Amino acid sequence: MEFMSGSAVNLTTPEPSTNITASAFPPLELLEMCLMSCHFIFGLPINSYVLWLIVTGTGSGLALEFFILNLSVSGILYSLDSLFGVLARSLKSQFFTSLAVFLQGLGITGHPQFHCLMCVERYLAVVHPVTFLKYKPLRYRVICCAVAWITTFGSCLFCCLSKNHAYWWFILFHLILIFCIQLFCLVAVLKALKQSGPGERKREGEENRMKRRAFYLILITTLTLTVMYLPSTVVGLITVVTNQSVPAFIYISFVCFAFAGFVQPVLYLHRAGKLSCSALQTIWNTVCRWYQHCSSIFTSMCITPPTASVKN
Repeated sequence: MEFMSGSAVNLTTPEPSTNITASAFPPLELLEMCLMSCHFIFGLPINSYVLWLIVTGTGSGLALEFFILNLSVSGILYSLDSLFGVLARSLKSQFFTSLAVFLQGLGITGHPQFHCLMCVERYLAVVHPVTFLKYKPLRYRVICCAVAWITTFGSCLFCCLSKNHAYWWFILFHLILIFCIQLFCLVAVLKALKQSGPGERKREGEENRMKRRAFYLILITTLTLTVMYLPSTVVGLITVVTNQSVPAFIYISFVCFAFAGFVQPVLYLHRAGKLSCSALQTIWNTVCRWYQHCSSIFTSMCITPPTASVKN
């Protein structure tokens, strides 16, 4: 979300300075780079671990977890967006700036669409079980995800080519549509939960348990999307209306947007029984190694003086 605040202009047209290492990284920019680094360092291992568990068949099967798989791929690519954002800031590179702006469409459009597909799937399983069984084969999930990816990459291109005002209005319309669909699924599953399930009385407990799980999943997904996108949407509206950006609000919205995206991967690891102490220790050791490696690279980039001399 950091480039949609209009800060991409500062990357492409830096002002000349005689002290590059001192002026290139002001405190607020360093804070933003630290946030993006943390998002990359934590997001890449967690989403990669979830992807590996699904591909290797540790979970409930590829067909049942196909939407989560695509959500993890989107999370991995969006973690790379944070990496490209750090490289664009530190190297003042137009190439990495373009990559970072392009990949923002994954977080803006890809994440909510895959979350929404998961909620619609639970809604059909609870409210319309016959329809759910009809469209249960994997090919229908592949078609839905293909449409979602096409829309996502279209959003990436639109993010690169459009102006800030047009893109913020696109985000607002898209998120309102997603929220309406999710709220509809939430209310429908809650209504079905209050009603007695069809069939014999001994099956009512099992059916209510399934409905309750679906309701909790949709509720958690809706709350996650609210935390992720509501602050960013408010910041975007303020930016559009006032033509001014408040850095503190932008960084708060980025923290909510980036780290709320870890909820679904962590929930999946919990359901798969992979959140034991040893697993957490393994993930933490991996994160520490990534952090040390990235810190050494970042420190070398900041300390190494430029080859070309700068004129006063």
